[in-house]
Amino acid sequence: MFRLWLMCIAGKIGMKQNKKLYVAVTGGIGSGKSAVLKEIARMGYPTCSADTFAKDMYERKEIFAAVARLFPECVDGNTVDRKKLAQTVFSDREKLSALNHITHPFIMQETLRFMQNAEGNAVFAEIPLLFEGGYEKMFDRIIVVMRAKAARLHSVVERDALTESEVLDRMKNQIDYENFPISEHTVLYNDGDLAALKKQVAEIVHEIVAK
Repeated sequence: MFRLWLMCIAGKIGMKQNKKLYVAVTGGIGSGKSAVLKEIARMGYPTCSADTFAKDMYERKEIFAAVARLFPECVDGNTVDRKKLAQTVFSDREKLSALNHITHPFIMQETLRFMQNAEGNAVFAEIPLLFEGGYEKMFDRIIVVMRAKAARLHSVVERDALTESEVLDRMKNQIDYENFPISEHTVLYNDGDLAALKKQVAEIVHEIVAK
């Protein structure tokens, strides 16, 4: 029901007179989505990340209560033990689905609110689980960031101080972009240095905004 509501609102957004473009940046864990979004922001475009909205969501009473009810072993007093919760859900698809059902509505609602209020002719949102959640129709364009699995694995292990096994568990719960039909979207291959990435981002953004 919530997804249907989002789609209805997104449809209305697309009919706005200012024709503001809503662009999603997605890709697998460790692909470089945040680096892409940072460069887009540097270019002067409004950006937001679903991960940013997710950081404070457990402080909302209704979300905390729902998590405490389903995962009491992951709650300590008035605080959600995020690390323990992650270990619990990423090794069990059903539990992950249950958590997503609680958290995704809030995250996408906040993302949508930001996009509606953003100024300019285009706004970019980093949505890690875009296709998994079925939110692709909310956006006018989608940028899919691709990177070799080995490089992604190494990057996340270093970034988040996780074991390779923990990272692989997260990857298993995401779309396999190597075998997913993404040709209809804009694909950015993050297989070079930072300068190469910046060049690609600039070219892609200019192409999107120029249309």
